[in-house]
Amino acid sequence: MILTVTLNPTLDKFYWVDALPLSLDQPEEAILIRATKSLTSAGGKGINVSTVLACHGVETVALGFLAGHTGQIILQDLLSRGVTANFVWMPGENRTNVTVIAKGREYHPLLIHEEGPPVSEEAMGIFLRKYERMVRRAEYVVLGGAIPLGCHPDCYRTLVHIAHAAGARVVVHAGGEPLAHTIAEGPFLVKPDVRAELQLGGMPVRTAEEIVCAGKKAVEQGVGACLISHHVTGDILVTRDGVWEFEARVPLTTFKNLVGADDALVGGLLVALLRGEGLVEAVRYGMAAAVATAEIEEKLCGDEAAIRRELDQVAVRQRGEG
Repeated sequence: MILTVTLNPTLDKFYWVDALPLSLDQPEEAILIRATKSLTSAGGKGINVSTVLACHGVETVALGFLAGHTGQIILQDLLSRGVTANFVWMPGENRTNVTVIAKGREYHPLLIHEEGPPVSEEAMGIFLRKYERMVRRAEYVVLGGAIPLGCHPDCYRTLVHIAHAAGARVVVHAGGEPLAHTIAEGPFLVKPDVRAELQLGGMPVRTAEEIVCAGKKAVEQGVGACLISHHVTGDILVTRDGVWEFEARVPLTTFKNLVGADDALVGGLLVALLRGEGLVEAVRYGMAAAVATAEIEEKLCGDEAAIRRELDQVAVRQRGEG
């Protein structure tokens, strides 16, 4: 079983538009933008990973916090996709994140993210008790996304420690301070979210060389593997055994929705690992899942046939020692 943690779930809303105004600086006039299509789905990094896993027939349980009417919608959407849910309910309302995708600029969407409700000490205590029970059954644990208000910045470190004590491998799919706190605990794999901060453990990750340097430093500090996005269609994997560059040889014009692609990568990677693939081949399958996801309007692609069609487009090159 794979356990995913999403402390700050979201209801994702997508709007496709023909164009965005060149300037929003029109204080005397309302700006009307008509959507040509819209979609809604449960979201948050861990939730998205669970959705991909469920589509592949993998047993997965999603944990986190739900609140209000929005939380009910998130829960029902997850259950309809075959994900087992074990959330803590609390006062307030889960956040809604909006993505606006303009025609011809699908690879560069406009993202509007809400903050989400604060988590009380009481709710966190209930969550930890649930987590400690569930993690004993888990082969892998995925800690995904941002930490909400009320949670201590090093709470992911606590969750990694508990998982390791239970014998589970941990994937940290997050960024910034929450990720930095986990490095010393030596998670199995880290997949930094570099959208907000182009750094890992205080080191920049803007270029390929910076990514390799930061990845090697994380591995030296105990991380099993570090997987970092280099650009829209490229990722770099750093382990104790070497450095690999992955490149999806597909034009950006084929992409329809990039939101969720990173989460599909992590989900696909875990599916391949459970099937006995080595880490490099597992990342390759994850990359194919990410490309298949980006090429459809639905947020996540769980169609294994579509993913396998993309495998030939994912090239892998191991870097030399020099």
